[in-house]
Amino acid sequence: MILVERPHIRTDDPTDIVNRIIDYTGGDIRLALPLGLGKPVTILNALTQAAVDDPSVSLSIFTALTLERPVPSSDMERCFLEPAMDRLFGRYPKIGYARMLHEGTLPPNITVNEFFFLAGRWLGVDAAQQSYISANYTHARDVLVGQSPNVMMQLLAKDKGRFSLSSNTDISADLLRFRAEGSLDFLFVGEVSGELPFMPGPAEVVPSEVALVLDGHPQFELFSAVRRPVSEVDHAIGLHVAPLVPDGGTLQVGIGSIGDAVSHALLLRHRGKIAPLIDDSPFLALGDETAPFTQGLYAATEMLVGGLLALFEKGVIRREVNGAAIHAGFFVETTDFYRRLREMPAERRAKIQMMPVSFTNALYGDEGAKRTARVGARFVNGAMKAGILGDVMSDMVKDGQVVSGVGGQFDFVSQAFALEGARSVITLPATRMSGGKAESNILWHLPAVTVPRHMRDIVVTEYGIADLRGQPDAEVVARMIAIADSRFQEELLDQAKSAGKIPANYEIRAAHRRNSPHTLSGWLRPHRDLLPDFPLGTDFDDIERQLLPALAILKNNSQSWQGRLRLFWSSLALPRHDREGEAMKRMGYTADPYLGEELEARALRGALRMIAGKTSGN
Repeated sequence: MILVERPHIRTDDPTDIVNRIIDYTGGDIRLALPLGLGKPVTILNALTQAAVDDPSVSLSIFTALTLERPVPSSDMERCFLEPAMDRLFGRYPKIGYARMLHEGTLPPNITVNEFFFLAGRWLGVDAAQQSYISANYTHARDVLVGQSPNVMMQLLAKDKGRFSLSSNTDISADLLRFRAEGSLDFLFVGEVSGELPFMPGPAEVVPSEVALVLDGHPQFELFSAVRRPVSEVDHAIGLHVAPLVPDGGTLQVGIGSIGDAVSHALLLRHRGKIAPLIDDSPFLALGDETAPFTQGLYAATEMLVGGLLALFEKGVIRREVNGAAIHAGFFVETTDFYRRLREMPAERRAKIQMMPVSFTNALYGDEGAKRTARVGARFVNGAMKAGILGDVMSDMVKDGQVVSGVGGQFDFVSQAFALEGARSVITLPATRMSGGKAESNILWHLPAVTVPRHMRDIVVTEYGIADLRGQPDAEVVARMIAIADSRFQEELLDQAKSAGKIPANYEIRAAHRRNSPHTLSGWLRPHRDLLPDFPLGTDFDDIERQLLPALAILKNNSQSWQGRLRLFWSSLALPRHDREGEAMKRMGYTADPYLGEELEARALRGALRMIAGKTSGN
């Protein structure tokens, strides 16, 4: 029931909007707040502060992916990030409720429930962990509807008096539809951003639908999601995945360096340059699609990532469904990504249609048309760890702490099994560094499960592809061991034999016993000119790009005394990095070494020289 008639106000005063929200709701605010980029931070912070100042105001927020600029965890990180923070992440303001959650000062009249976290940001924050709601992306909308939101707020793009949901049609578009149908009633509040690209079509909103609009105010810069360097491991995974994608098919790819690698490998394929790399691979292959795309791909994706935009711009994604080559639910990307969308000709931008995730992530609702459109689908998503029986862990760690969330991963796995000819492709590095030592990401037993083993499909590491769908357990075990790092294969095999899941006389084939970083480098280094660290571009400057791999080596080696000794020895025994002086000065140290140089500087110098040694070994 509407207790107060919805107003229609345009103002440059956020306080006026907040007062009207409180009047409309009577101070009992159940706020639907978009995931990620779509948060109207100016109004949101003003509303949060009003609730802090007046304990009689109840503010309940349902949202996800609260964006925050990183907080350096060490002096070395601070030296690297602080001079470049605005350039890398944008002058994105701090979100008030997030700051208070970290500080432990959020008052009891404000609650925040998220169904997806910014990866790793809320580990160890009790209030956030306790308020997390585990839900598939397709189900999050229904969880929100069950809370009867009476206010929805969103950042909006504006063009000649028209409004667009732009980055976030994911849940908002459905909520507006429900309101139009009469099953929901809420106040729609918008904040205009000149940096948001105006996305036409289903993302457009009739201006009269927005009750309160903040416009003409000082605007904040959008959050920029920095692209991380694409490693040899990432590139190898991308090269394995690209031949799995059929021409004329459907594609979904997640965010991150592996997603960038997959997109880059598809671009190499389209340029006719992938076949020699595939032919040289010493690892287990599966796909045989290496020819350039003639029909092109159609993208039905939860998240519009930079790699998909690049594939669209280069003509790989061009197969249209209802006038669009891409249907996506939301985006959070780089400043350059936003600019490219803003500057794209309107008729071209119209080929990218932002949709609710009820469309992108699910088949129900016009199912026949979706089945016809989503032919040859490949849904590519990342994981943290995989079990030797095919189950997958993507969102939390063994003590129950949530790293990120399920998001849409399970949605797309379900689609892969529901669509004829579709496949779910789970990607992950075979190992990770912990305490200065490598440990396997393929385990006998997972401490948590995101995708159960009865929905196992394709798993890809840098060492190849394991096709698990419809296979008996013994074959699944053998195929997973075949893409594990060889340092851990025997232990995995022994565990499987002890459990009776593989014949006692089974032996790992010789071809799969060479899964090592050395073999990987031997494959990819001759093709280094085709496999850049930042295939989709970067906001890091030249010296920062030199520092990134050195800082990774420094972090890994600083966790053990053997690693620290290795760094110190390298600083004395290995030849200088050719940009060593500039890199050291960028981090606040002297260009040249000197007697009594502080240990942190000496360690960084050693890491730079280790990088130089690897480069000279090309």
